[in-house]
Amino acid sequence: MSKTIIVSNRLPVKISKTDKEYTLSLSEGGLATGLGSIYKKGNNKWIGWPGVEVTEEKDRHTITHQLADSSLIPVFLDQEEINQYYEGFSNDVLWPIFHYYTSTYAVYKQSNWDYYNTVNQKFRDAILAIAEPGDIIWIHDYQLLLLPQLVRKELPDISIGFFQHIPFPSNEMFRLIPWRYELLEGMLGADLIGFHTFDDVRHFLGAATRILPVSSSANVITYGDRSVVIESFPMGIDEKKYSSLPLEKGVIEQISLIKESFKSTKLILSIDRLDYSKGILQRLQAFEQLLQMYPEYCEKVTMYMIVVPSRDTVPQYAHLRDEIDKRVGNINALYRNMDWTPIHYYYRSFPIETLSALYSSADVCLVSPMRDGMNLVSKEYVASRINDDGVLILSEMAGASKELIDALIVNPNNTKEVCDAIITAVNMPLSEQKRRMQQMRQLVAKFNITHWVKIFMDRLKEVKQMQRSMQTRHVSFATEQSIINRYHKTKKRIIFLDYDGTLVNFRSNIADASPDKELYTIIERLSEDPANTLVLISGRKHENLGEWFGDKNVYLIAEHGSWFKQQNTSWHKISGLSDSWKNDIYPVLETYVDRTPGSFIEEKTYSLVWHYRNAQGGLGELRANELMNNLKYLASDKGLQLLPGDKVLEVKNMEINKGKAALLLVEKNNYDFIIAFGDDYTDEDVFKALPDSALTIKVGGNVSAAKFYLRNPAEVRKLLLSFSEAVPVH
Repeated sequence: MSKTIIVSNRLPVKISKTDKEYTLSLSEGGLATGLGSIYKKGNNKWIGWPGVEVTEEKDRHTITHQLADSSLIPVFLDQEEINQYYEGFSNDVLWPIFHYYTSTYAVYKQSNWDYYNTVNQKFRDAILAIAEPGDIIWIHDYQLLLLPQLVRKELPDISIGFFQHIPFPSNEMFRLIPWRYELLEGMLGADLIGFHTFDDVRHFLGAATRILPVSSSANVITYGDRSVVIESFPMGIDEKKYSSLPLEKGVIEQISLIKESFKSTKLILSIDRLDYSKGILQRLQAFEQLLQMYPEYCEKVTMYMIVVPSRDTVPQYAHLRDEIDKRVGNINALYRNMDWTPIHYYYRSFPIETLSALYSSADVCLVSPMRDGMNLVSKEYVASRINDDGVLILSEMAGASKELIDALIVNPNNTKEVCDAIITAVNMPLSEQKRRMQQMRQLVAKFNITHWVKIFMDRLKEVKQMQRSMQTRHVSFATEQSIINRYHKTKKRIIFLDYDGTLVNFRSNIADASPDKELYTIIERLSEDPANTLVLISGRKHENLGEWFGDKNVYLIAEHGSWFKQQNTSWHKISGLSDSWKNDIYPVLETYVDRTPGSFIEEKTYSLVWHYRNAQGGLGELRANELMNNLKYLASDKGLQLLPGDKVLEVKNMEINKGKAALLLVEKNNYDFIIAFGDDYTDEDVFKALPDSALTIKVGGNVSAAKFYLRNPAEVRKLLLSFSEAVPVH
């Protein structure tokens, strides 16, 4: 029976130590609630750090034993590991960079990075101790970015999902990290990488394709021979819990107390963990601006501000706490009177029942982080508003703003805008409050935490199936043997070979891709066999192919089929073709060369090619799409075809087609073995034109009409060599 293994930095437990023993209590966090539906079932497990340093072996044994009853497995960390991996690398490099705080907060220390590696390996060992084939591993968050790849190396076929709960920064930001390459490779060990928002997905794709030698198509990155899917899954909350709490007796009592205390003012609620990314000081500044510019609101509005303690032993956080204390003190000192205090400020955590009472009582909830992955406070407020009233003011920098579009959306840096939003909120008519809140409540109810878990796990299964269908099409050892056997049993064979990307790797300079000694050996061996007709069918200029293979026993087809050269004869071209269209197309291509550094035009007899392999990543693709749109109508008027290839866009006569050229040759003879290899768009014409009995092989495993695929030119050469070397197996 396969199991699911959840892995996160922290286990969903709170451990406290009394004189003699450790006591455990399960935590109430959103993630713990959502994943409870998984890890408490069957023989599923959750691996993580228990949250405290445990040095004694017997204590470790006791805790492990106690946790086992709840399907939890601890990874014990010593104080130095906690300091360097967690406080050091995770919170002094990744947290600030991912939240766009660079110069003042990010600290790059080699020892922190070394410990980050070591601890990720500790987590890997904990997984390997219990993982079996068929299991699913779901890794969470930025503390474990290296873990997917570490596990993948040991268990190549296992299902791995990764979800990041904080934002992913833009490429420009991410590349500041000295170890950016290793972090991306670590994440790409997963099969499915999830983020809260589509912006994070775009940022990750941008960073991966610019920093690593990988390519992406839509939201799929091809990494080695694996397809990794990157997608957004906005996380929800336990909506039923938050909508049922306000109906509990204890909560109802607290609600009436709060309403009694603040009956003459509008209550604005603000709840955050202590962190510089939460925009607490800017929020206070906006509130102060309101009291200063609109004195008529004094005694009419009260801010109820809760800041939950976090990392306050770290100097920057201690400083932030002091700044908040000072700012609150100043505002209260300036504006307070006998009957009214502008800000009620609490630096501590509250039980969930009290939070529910506050959510239910507050007229306005003000959530204005400078940057936040999702921000669940906003959703908790919405779920708690069972009468469909109340107003949510939400920062556009929080992931939740992409879903809760009926909130008042603000830029947290714009204190005037936040101040105006508070005024709009406290004066909003009840009918509009209800209209907005009903829409948001429906959304929060539907996209709850269980929905989030389900769609992630369903998508992970789909991705794995997609990968497996690709594996079945990959020329495995067994497939290779059956192709070789078929080759040896046949008497009249034709072998179609594309050149660039199929027999040789792409080069940034097209003139550098000339054949090497091994390739000549393969060509000679195959063409020596009288049963073989070897056809090189390429988009290359006929002069190139003639220079390289003119003296070989090979049939050459150049420029996609506009030039032919049979063995021991000279070149001839298709008759009746015109190239006068070039006069109109060439100037268009030239403007794109002028606008795209690194691009150039290659002229062939009946085609023009715009190359952008050396252009800046992303810019070339953008210009190629632009160019295709520009040329679309002009091309169809002139009977031309636009062919996008690997970092090229070719414009050619419609009559010229590799498929037609291949079919002409196939129909000349009664071949009992037909095989074709190719790597790009133009080779699809060959795959489609050949009869069903033909073996068609795409190089580089993208979607294709070919029956099989090989990963790269090296695999193509290996198969071709084995044709001439292998002895048939009967």
